[in-house]
Amino acid sequence: MKISIIAVGKLKEQFWKQALEEYLKRLQSYADVSIIEIPDRDPARFGDEKTLALEGADIIAALPERAHVILLDIGGSSFSSEGIASFMSERMNEGVSHIVFIIGGSLGVSLEVRARAMTRMSLGRITLPHNLARVVLAEQIYRAFRIIRNEPYHK
Repeated sequence: MKISIIAVGKLKEQFWKQALEEYLKRLQSYADVSIIEIPDRDPARFGDEKTLALEGADIIAALPERAHVILLDIGGSSFSSEGIASFMSERMNEGVSHIVFIIGGSLGVSLEVRARAMTRMSLGRITLPHNLARVVLAEQIYRAFRIIRNEPYHK
């Protein structure tokens, strides 16, 4: 299984990088996981519409052709950890070999990116900083693989 996380912006603080690297290291035995960072644009410089368009075009360009695309969206479906595992397992059983998660920028994502998403998933009804959302997502992907393989993990 190949997993890609497309995220707008870079992780700047070392503690976010270290947390993400820890989960990426743990995931190595389960999947080929990659992070694709899209440059974030300053809405004060470009305006909201142009910012969304530029970031959206970069996201669309980074999407592989045959992947199942999941957009992280506060208005998306909520999944438990077991639900994420079940969802991923179902995709694998359907023959999906690549799942892409998208984390948009501070303004969200363009309509084109929304249209390309096959699933909209919420990490909860709270607003998370994008850096934290990236770490939480990596942890949940790791947890999902542990659940799929019936391996122990803290509940």
